[in-house]
Parts: sequence; structure tokens; C-alpha cells
Amino acid sequence: MPVVTQEQYVEMIEKAKQNAFAYPAINVSSSSTINAALQGLAEAGSDGIIQVTTGGADFFAGQSVKNRAGGAIAAAQFITEVAKAYPVNVAVHTDHCPKDALESFLMPLIEESERRVADGGVPLFQSHMWDGSAVPLEENLEIAKQILPRTAALGQILEVEIGVVGGEEDGVSHEINDQLYTTLEDAIATVEALGLGDQGRYLTALTFGNVHGVYKPGNVKLRPELLKEIQDGLAAKYGTGEKPLDLVFHGGSGSSLEEIETAVANGVIKINIDTDTQYVYSRSIADSVLKNYDGFLKVDGEVGNKKVYDPRAWSKTAERAMAARVKLAAEELGSAGWSGK
Repeated sequence: MPVVTQEQYVEMIEKAKQNAFAYPAINVSSSSTINAALQGLAEAGSDGIIQVTTGGADFFAGQSVKNRAGGAIAAAQFITEVAKAYPVNVAVHTDHCPKDALESFLMPLIEESERRVADGGVPLFQSHMWDGSAVPLEENLEIAKQILPRTAALGQILEVEIGVVGGEEDGVSHEINDQLYTTLEDAIATVEALGLGDQGRYLTALTFGNVHGVYKPGNVKLRPELLKEIQDGLAAKYGTGEKPLDLVFHGGSGSSLEEIETAVANGVIKINIDTDTQYVYSRSIADSVLKNYDGFLKVDGEVGNKKVYDPRAWSKTAERAMAARVKLAAEELGSAGWSGK
């Protein structure tokens, strides 16, 4: 199936909300990790979201140049083409754009989609994230208010982060402290600024102790029940149905299945998967090298084994390992088996 249309993306979100599951949103940085993400989703029978950060886009474009917007465009075009061969639906998303990357990343990508639509085409991306977690909430929402009309005009969905995710991802870092919990007042300010879909659809990453990366047990205290408190508070204030916000779970690596299930029950429809897939992909490569050392290197005057050090050999193994982790994520999030239903 091809990458979804904007209408199909909305249908995906509504299906997840109605059936209480979430889509895995897999961060990628190369054609190999894209292939692994697609393979894993297909093996799970799950639709999903494939996304690229500023750092992932930089890497995709090539380390010797500064062309992150071009790297993101190239990644999206690659996904759009190769996804046609897989029996699942995928959306293409940009993840974590902080304020200092707006002009080098997010804005050029929105402009690219605007050009494509003006020429009779469709947007290259189905959604974008503005990460205002490092600036005051008022400024965060003011910038979101400027972006939302443009994404809405394209039929795209905007993702915003209301609160602070601890740890570090692609240069955006925060301490692990009490600031990691969004309040109902923060959520009300968001609705007052962005509406409840009437100004354009958006996803909201509320924070409930989330931390990027993986930490030992006890270092991170997740409170997914906080999401219900906020959803209920908004529903009561604005007279909506339950779970008025479409929620995103950042920093979910290492979370317990119970924490994931509670977050999904409280309105999370997208959960980012990055650290865990990075680890299994790289762990597989380490395994290949250490078990086949004499094949990778020309030891003691030998010539090595081309079938071993050929990047296609060890990267295929790494892709299979990452695909298995993506499949597991889809099963844990409840999206497995829902594609085509």
C-alpha cells in the first residue's frame, strides 16, 4: 500500500481512539532502518508511523554537508516509494523540531509541501512536530498558533509537546525533576490557544514523568494516570466527549507493559520507538562482528571473508533484529492485526 493520504491518516487515528490502541512511531535515520521498520510493521499486520528527527535527517543527507531539510525530504521520498510493496499503511512524520531548528528543518518542509500542493500534488509528510518544550509555555503555544493554520491548510496534523520530557534526544535535553509533569492548567492553555480541532487537527505530547533513553528501575517515575485526570478535566470544562485530546507518549523505552496500557487507555494513540530499536539494530551488528572477527578483518595475512564483511550481510541481520523489536512494539501497543480492518 502507498503512504496514507491525509484522510486515511485521520481514519487511522480515529480507529486507534475507538479501539483503544496506539501506533508505534519508529524513528529512522537510513534506508536500512526504514526497511526494518516497514518489515516489522508488516510482520505484525500493523499500520504505523515512520518519523525522522533533525539528527536523523542530518545523517540521511550525509555527514559532510548541512542539509537536514534535504535529508528529511529524501527519507520521505524513499519511504513513499518502498512502502508501496508492504501490505500495511504508514504515515510519514517529522519528530522533535526545537526552536533553533525551525528555519532549517520544519519551515522548509512545510514550504515543500505547499509547493507540491500548489502544483497539484500532495504533501510529502502527513504530520510534523513542533517541540516547544525548551521554551516557556506561552511562547511554545504562540509558535504553535503560527504553524497550525499552515499545516491545517495542507491537511497535515501538527504535534505539540506540552511539558518537559527528561533526558536527551537530538540535542534537546532536560533534567529529570518535578517539571516532567504537565498540569491541567497547561492543557487548558493549550486548548485556549489551539482549539479542539476547529482550528486544525493536532496531537499533544503531554508529559507524565517521561524520559528519553533507558534508565535503571527507580530513576524514572511515570504517572500515566495523570493523563486521565487531564482528559477528564478538559471534558468537564469544554463539554466534550471523553478523551478530547489525541495524545502522544514520548520517552517510552523501558516502560512497563502496565504503564503503556494505562497510557493507551487514557487516550495515547502514538508511542515513539527509538532507543530500543537503536539498541537491537546495533547489538546485532556487534554480535556479527564479534562472532565473525576473522571474516571481517584480514588477520595474519589472510584476506577476510567478503560474504561476511559485505555490508549487505550484517545489515540484513540488523534489519531483522530491529523488525522483530518493531513487531513486538506493535503487539504491546495493541495495533498488531488492525491493518486493513
